Amino acid sequence: MPSASDPLLVPPAHSRAIAIITTATVLALLYLGREVLVPITLALILSLLVAPPVRWLRKIGLGHAPSVLIAVLALVMFLVGLSTIIGSQVAHMATSLPQYEATVHNKIDALSKLTAGRLEAMQDEAGRVLNQFGDRTAELANEPADAQQNLKASTSVVPVEIRTAPPSPMGVVGRIFSSIWPPLQTAGIVLVVLIFVLLEHESLRDRFIRLAGGSDLRATTEAINDAGERLSRFFVSQFAVNFGVGVVIWLGLVIIGVPNAPLWATLTAILRFVPYVGVWLAAILATLLAAAVDPGWSLMLMTIGLYMVVETVVGQLVEPQLYGHTTGLSPLAVVVAAIFWSWLWGPVGLIMSTPLTLCLVVAGRHVKALNLLDILLGDLPALTMPQRFYQRAISGDSDEIIASARVFLKRKSFAAYCDAVLLPALQLTRIDLVNGLINPEQQVIVRSAIVRVIESLGSHGRRHSSWRRSASVLEGSSIGQVLRQRRESVSGRWQGPLVVAPRSVVLCTGLGTIGDDLATEILARILRDLNIDARHLSIQDIEAIEADPPLEVTRDGISMVYIVSAAPGKERENSATVASEMRRRFSDACILAVLLPALLALPEITLPDSGVNQVVNSLEEAAQQAIARFPGGRKNTQS
Repeated sequence: MPSASDPLLVPPAHSRAIAIITTATVLALLYLGREVLVPITLALILSLLVAPPVRWLRKIGLGHAPSVLIAVLALVMFLVGLSTIIGSQVAHMATSLPQYEATVHNKIDALSKLTAGRLEAMQDEAGRVLNQFGDRTAELANEPADAQQNLKASTSVVPVEIRTAPPSPMGVVGRIFSSIWPPLQTAGIVLVVLIFVLLEHESLRDRFIRLAGGSDLRATTEAINDAGERLSRFFVSQFAVNFGVGVVIWLGLVIIGVPNAPLWATLTAILRFVPYVGVWLAAILATLLAAAVDPGWSLMLMTIGLYMVVETVVGQLVEPQLYGHTTGLSPLAVVVAAIFWSWLWGPVGLIMSTPLTLCLVVAGRHVKALNLLDILLGDLPALTMPQRFYQRAISGDSDEIIASARVFLKRKSFAAYCDAVLLPALQLTRIDLVNGLINPEQQVIVRSAIVRVIESLGSHGRRHSSWRRSASVLEGSSIGQVLRQRRESVSGRWQGPLVVAPRSVVLCTGLGTIGDDLATEILARILRDLNIDARHLSIQDIEAIEADPPLEVTRDGISMVYIVSAAPGKERENSATVASEMRRRFSDACILAVLLPALLALPEITLPDSGVNQVVNSLEEAAQQAIARFPGGRKNTQS
């Protein structure tokens, strides 16, 4: 056993301090080393974009090195052409701006009359009042000013003019070279690193596997391959979409007559890498130029309309088909990442913010030590749906549970919701209750929330969703009993008429525990929502009917019998006994055992030969069996 002085045992306070110091050190290194880290990072991101063409060239028979050189050369030619277009368009726009000056002044005057014209009268009145107080002050200030003016008049000043020598040709060349040298230097670093990353692609992948793999090389290899393919596919798709958007914007601006359309199209394609706001920054700039060019307002409105239509179509139709509705990042994470990386690395960091953050999230999903990044920045829920249900229930927030459930029910059935969310959440509650982690007050809150949620869901709940039962009513009774009593208060003790059509009733019974009662009541509600006459009766109720049957009861009304067990591992023998009794009582009925799985995976549970026709392990499967037996349903008799 290690001693307290063992250096490997770091106290929590020291651990937090080390984490803070490490984070601060990393941020400082990122900021101070941005001159080197920015081009290297840009090269790594570009390698993900260029990797698919390299693989394609290798598949058609080219060697690895020629494939890399051809792909990089094509990228360089594309970027040089793009830079040439941008430079020529900027120069052309700079020479054209003076001719738009009159139009700009006219529109500013028009806007001024609409906004500030009504305030001029108030300003004039306020100025007149202030001038009355200022007249006296001006008179007093004139006396020393006159003396100062006389003093200046008596002093002769010789004006001096400073003339600079015209720049020499070498000086002009030097200034131009000094202005373009930093971007050329960065581009050179990016190009060199990109080439070597592509050439050493396999070696780098092996090093990452060795670094993060540990003993499970297979899982690490799959994770890194999956992450690399996903990132590469996302970047290629985003590049293709942005390029397509730029082409469409270019054609649209040319058609409606906005000058310098290639410039705005290129700017749109580049800024679209900045999520949410990038495309609208380009739209604002293009709209301002359209307003300066056109004496009216039609060109400006058509420009903003073009951007709105294109972005809506691309965002709602094209992008979801290519790489889903999201980038894998939460919206808040995207905005925070844009702010963080732009502060850290400037405009280049703003453009690279989404790819960089996406790389961190993908790493967090596959590397356990970085899982915090996936939780904080990813778009996956931090809690599973059962955990959210339990957390909201223990907080008494049943409204949020119901709202989330209604969203789920738009896609799937009530039975599927119970299997996927409700029953696992109830098992989480049971575990904490057994471990003594829920105090009596919290128990009442949870029970009240669960009752209200179940009452509010399904067709039965929609008719009674406004019901509120006080917490005191739940004390001393199980949730299943409360829910059953709610239905019986409206439909009667037997939950419907006793005179029914032959073989038209489905009987649901539990094994007597609190969990069985609740699961049985939920199953009965699921079946009644399907227009199936399901009755929830306990074993004692069935014995009472057998001992003293009502005169009007239909003898052969039972078609199916469900025996529900919420803890089949513990109730196996009891389930078999009850099944044998049900077979004796209802010899012609179809008997199904509903053995619901526990929260932890258990081996498949079977029953001995006890007259059970079929064993199902979910409420949805149980509902499907009833639907198969009653395909047309019947008129819903539930309350």
